[in-house]
Amino acid sequence: MTPTLSVVVPAYNEQENLTELYKELKLYLDSLKESWEVIIVDDGSKDNTWKVISHLNAMDDRIKGVQFSRNFGHQYALFSGLAVSKGNAVISMDADLQHPPSVIPKLVEEWRKGYKIVNTVRQELENLSKFKKLTSRLYYKVFSFLTGVRIEEGMADFRLVDRQVLNNILKFDEDGLFLRGIIQWLGFPSTKVSFECRERYRGQTKYSLKKMLKFAVDGVLSFSIVPLRVGVIVGILISLFAFYLIIDSIFAYYQGLTVPGWTTTITVISFMFGMLFILLGLIGEYIGKILIQVRGRPRFVANNYIGIHNGPKELLDNKTKTSSYEDKVIS
Repeated sequence: MTPTLSVVVPAYNEQENLTELYKELKLYLDSLKESWEVIIVDDGSKDNTWKVISHLNAMDDRIKGVQFSRNFGHQYALFSGLAVSKGNAVISMDADLQHPPSVIPKLVEEWRKGYKIVNTVRQELENLSKFKKLTSRLYYKVFSFLTGVRIEEGMADFRLVDRQVLNNILKFDEDGLFLRGIIQWLGFPSTKVSFECRERYRGQTKYSLKKMLKFAVDGVLSFSIVPLRVGVIVGILISLFAFYLIIDSIFAYYQGLTVPGWTTTITVISFMFGMLFILLGLIGEYIGKILIQVRGRPRFVANNYIGIHNGPKELLDNKTKTSSYEDKVIS
């Protein structure tokens, strides 16, 4: 039987949180009087996350799991869960309980009103660092400006999408997935629900500064070529400035204020080579993404999955780049 609701949960070293997450999800999902499933994707965890998923499946066969062969990243874990989900509406959320399951009934209520996408906007924790708040606010403003795809501050990967929206998401065959941007870009009728972000239940955050920077860069480069155009504009401006300095150097030369050729040479070389390296760096980023794309490698590889029958066929039918899934089912 096809469930009405699917919940997709990426998990990386979350053994301490999954049991409590299951208890809360069961409470609020059962209250809706709808059929449901929960798909937990183990993103190459080093702890006992997969054992906990297996234990939960043995207790309740509505809990299903996908295990990656190694850590491929949050966005790919989320995408793989979306690809095998069966629900008419699919909810994505994190495993650390900062996304409270108590909000799910509100998301479903808005979906029943006819909205295809129900986003959430978090109210930040009071003890969140000023640096985190500032960088988050600045990033989404810059992203919206560069790409033309508006993402409101506080939006994360806690949302509900209708099956029609999900079928379109699964058509995307690109590397460097940025699902927040993709879902907003699709343009289906949407609304938003505010929620109070909770403290992490247990453990430490897995999102290091390095991962956050990579996530931010991938988001912009996946949606915009504006950085290349900015590079061209900056190059023109610096060229004009360098041209001005050349003229200034000529005047200084005739007034006997400088060693002939020195100012002009140093100025032009410094500015033009600086600009050249900036442009080469930007071009290199895009060429690197093209190289990754044309290789055609799978975006992630699964080692096991539990409670999901015919997993590889379903994934291929959805046209995802996951042909490396092993044909192994544990149920």
